[in-house]
Amino acid sequence: MARAVKLAKRGPIANPNPRVGAVILNEQGQVIGEGWHQGAGTQHAEVMAMSDARSKGYDLRSSTIVVTLEPCNHRGFTPPCAETIVASGIGSVVYAVSDPGAISGGGAETLRANGISTQQFPYRSAEKLVRIWAAAISAARPYVTLKLATTLDGYVAAADGTSQWITCPASRLHAHKFRAKVGAIAVTTGTVLADDPALTARTPDDSLAASQPLAVVIGQREIPQSAKLRQAPGGFLHFRTHDVAEVLTELNRRGIRHLLVEGGPALASSMLAAGCVDEIHAYVAPKILGEGKTAVGPFGVMTLAEAAVFETKTVKQLGNDVFVAARAG
Repeated sequence: MARAVKLAKRGPIANPNPRVGAVILNEQGQVIGEGWHQGAGTQHAEVMAMSDARSKGYDLRSSTIVVTLEPCNHRGFTPPCAETIVASGIGSVVYAVSDPGAISGGGAETLRANGISTQQFPYRSAEKLVRIWAAAISAARPYVTLKLATTLDGYVAAADGTSQWITCPASRLHAHKFRAKVGAIAVTTGTVLADDPALTARTPDDSLAASQPLAVVIGQREIPQSAKLRQAPGGFLHFRTHDVAEVLTELNRRGIRHLLVEGGPALASSMLAAGCVDEIHAYVAPKILGEGKTAVGPFGVMTLAEAAVFETKTVKQLGNDVFVAARAG
């Protein structure tokens, strides 16, 4: 399973489909085939591993396939992996994580119904690989990470509107690395008009990262033709609405599994009010402003008992700043 996880990590992280790895063993426990999923529209890990084994002249009958995610049970760009395994003659299947999809799940039942020994072997590294994808599939909307870059007293901009740069270069580099891991970044029309962000993911040498997010703008106002994000390499999409549920539904339909929200207090408040924030990334600079624009506006909380509560997962120093990652309970 450790080898299957290592193979899975070769797949694209920002993709509609999960990263999956597979290893096939013969009756003597020797590896005869390996595979990993390379993204939507390509062979699934199981099929790639079977092709690998056959290309080397191995017979799959009575072999065991070890896979990080339960073989899928639906027909999309490719046939159901569960049916392909049944037809291959493979004798047993071991998988780490159950597929939570209403359509794609159920592969284990199909395998057992066809006489194939099938068992789940929980494996933490495999669970971590598909955590965000599985959460998005279960919720039928993108997993939402809210980014906040603030002073110690909670401001994202000074009283005169200046905000570049509150955080240090190390924090900004960290944020760009994370951008390359998400399917889309959302901001409001207000942020576009005020800051003209490019919404790209960049490397330490300021070149474009290999993976680029879809640039999403939410709001009724017009976006200037000269706006940088109109040239976003990952694509550009403007939602003329303030209904975040509508936005998330459409992004889910388009295969976006992870959305990074960067765009201002109003959007942060709307996402929190809708109960759609799954994780917060807070970059806190040791600066005090005293007044200015707060990171989050009102979203209906009137007393401490009603506060949105998150569980701290990571705390680390980035240059002169502190980074905190916290997840919804």
